[in-house]
Parts: sequence; C-alpha cells; structure tokens
Amino acid sequence: MKFGRPLILTVAVSLATTPLFANEGVTSDSISFAQVAALEGPAGSLGAGMRRGILAAFEEVNKAGGVYGRKLALESMDDGYEPDRSIVQVRDVIESDKYIGLIGSVGTPTTKAIQPITTDAMIPLIGPFTGAGFLRDAGLENVLNVRASYGAETEEWIRHLVDENGMKNIAILYQDDGFGRVGLAGVTAALERRNMTLVAEGTYTRNTTAVKSALLDIKRAKPDAVVMVGSYKPIAEFVRLSRKLKFDPEFVTISFVGSNALAHELGPDGEGVIISQVVPFPWDNSLPVVAQYQAALSAIDPAAEPEFVSLEGYIVGRLAIEALRQAGPEVTREELMKAMSKLEKIDLNGAELIFGSGDNQGMDSVFLTRINADGKFDAF
Repeated sequence: MKFGRPLILTVAVSLATTPLFANEGVTSDSISFAQVAALEGPAGSLGAGMRRGILAAFEEVNKAGGVYGRKLALESMDDGYEPDRSIVQVRDVIESDKYIGLIGSVGTPTTKAIQPITTDAMIPLIGPFTGAGFLRDAGLENVLNVRASYGAETEEWIRHLVDENGMKNIAILYQDDGFGRVGLAGVTAALERRNMTLVAEGTYTRNTTAVKSALLDIKRAKPDAVVMVGSYKPIAEFVRLSRKLKFDPEFVTISFVGSNALAHELGPDGEGVIISQVVPFPWDNSLPVVAQYQAALSAIDPAAEPEFVSLEGYIVGRLAIEALRQAGPEVTREELMKAMSKLEKIDLNGAELIFGSGDNQGMDSVFLTRINADGKFDAF
C-alpha cells in the first residue's frame, strides 16, 4: 500500500463517540487517546498488537461504566516505523486538541523523535513499546514506562550465555539506528563487566530484511551465540538464512522483536530461538491479570491469540486507566500529568508496577523464553 496520507484507524470503543472539537480529548461522556505507531510494514504487528491490548483494557473498563462515567476511545495512526512520519502525526495530534495524550507508541527511533515534541507540549506519553534508556530520565514528567529497559534485557542474555552456559564467543546483529545501537551498547557493557568483547558485529537498515551481508561477516567469526536486536521480519530472515547455510549458534533476541510474529514468520526454523520477555507469560492464566487479559482480548476479538505484545498493550491500558482514576472526575491533561507523577504502586494481581520519585518505569522483570518445534513458547 502506498501512503499519500497517513493511515488512520479510528476505534469507537463501546460505541463511545468523541465530538470533533473535544477539549484536550475530554467530553462529558468520553476521553480520547491517540496512538502513533507502526501498523503496517516489517514492524506492523507490533503496533497492531499494542493497539489490540490497549483496546481490550479500554473495552473492559467501558463495560464497567468507564472512568467516572466517561468511556475511553483510541485513535491509531500508522507511522510505518519511520521517525519523520511520527513527527508529522504527533504534531497533528497535539494541534488538533482532540486527545488527552499519546499511548502505545512503538520503537526507539520513532519515540526518540517525538519525545521532545510531547515534552515541550506537556502532553502525556504513556507506555511506549521500547526499553530505551532516554525515556527513563527522571526529568521527563510526561512519560510513563511499563517495561524493563533494554539494558536489563541484554544483561540477562549475557548472564544466560556466559555465566550459565560458559560461552566465550558472542556476536551481534543489530538494526543500524538508535534502537540497534542501544542494544549494542547494552551487550557491550554486559560483556565488559565480564572482561569480554564481541567477536563480530553485523548491521542492517531499518524497515528492510537485507541481512545476508551481515550474516556472512558474523558466520566467519564462528560465534557460540548471536544476539539480535531488531523487529521480527529481518530477524526471521537472518535465522532462516543461517539455517540454510548450516550456521547454527545459539540465537537470542529482544522482546521488541514481537515473539508470536517471529515464531509465525520462522515456522520450523524457529525451534530453539531464545527471546527475552518483560511482561508475564500470556498463557499463564493462573495469574489473575493474565486471566483478565485473556477474557478482555476475547471480548474484542474472539479469534485473537494471547501473546506478549498485546499483553503489554493491555497492561499499558490498565496503567492509563489507573492514572485517569487518580486524576479525578474533573480530568484535564494537566491533572492527568499530576496524577502520573504521584503514582506509586499499582497491583494488577500478577503484574506489579512500582513508580516513585525519579522512577517513571513500572516493571523491572526480565525472563527468557524459547520457541518450541510447534511454534509455542517455554519460559525458563
């Protein structure tokens, strides 16, 4: 599809409608959020998954009467995982005055481009799907993060590969932009703490699957493991080509990849690939928050499969709802941001978010999963 204009997906949750000139997205019976994220292209499943989870949380609260009687609505706009498009669309969101805040953005390069704009405009930026460190700056009063940082994920990779399994030769494939370089920095730092260095590096260009040259460079170094920082399509291409070339190190990749999308892309070639995760296991309905997520997801789309990205979106949606509740019945953008700054502990019964002075990141947990032969996941 060619884009002459941004693709906009408008969702009226529980038939909630928002007048054209809503004051900061708030009317007597509705509150509207905007999502600017990848909805199509090589990272499209990530924005779509976040959107699905947020909508599940919004529909759940809307069925219970909303927040102080107001129904929540979400309008999603596709930025194609390109910073320039993100900037244009976020400026449009701010100038329209139709939204109380932004929610569920996707990616480090795109979020890095829009964060200064949102901070200058003092518009909330809730639950970005990125673990980039700059968003954890205590001075960013308009930003609330859910997930652990990429530094925590990369440390867990190296702990598993080196400390637990005694591997000596680690290589990296990363997306050649701010996202990939954050991952590279995390891996490099984790290795340096163990007096080690990478044996090889390979890069590819964002929104492409041009990984063959990087693969050949990495293969020559004969690594024990290749850690990978990217989205699902290029990572799938790298693993698939590696299997064809009989190159079979341990493959480890990051939560941002989109675990279900990667497993679907790889099919049988995915067996054994390790992925770090930052939200609870989406199939463990012994956790009340996961059981609630599964029910809410099924309510908006009976065919939707539980997965890590939409579970993160659901938790992000629940975080936004709690912030709105604490902002009170006379909510404005300013009151929402005041409430965001005062959040402390949010217990979702299976996922605990803890905030505080100088801490705008709710969750710190990281764990590893492995793709099975049937495309499902084991946690370990």
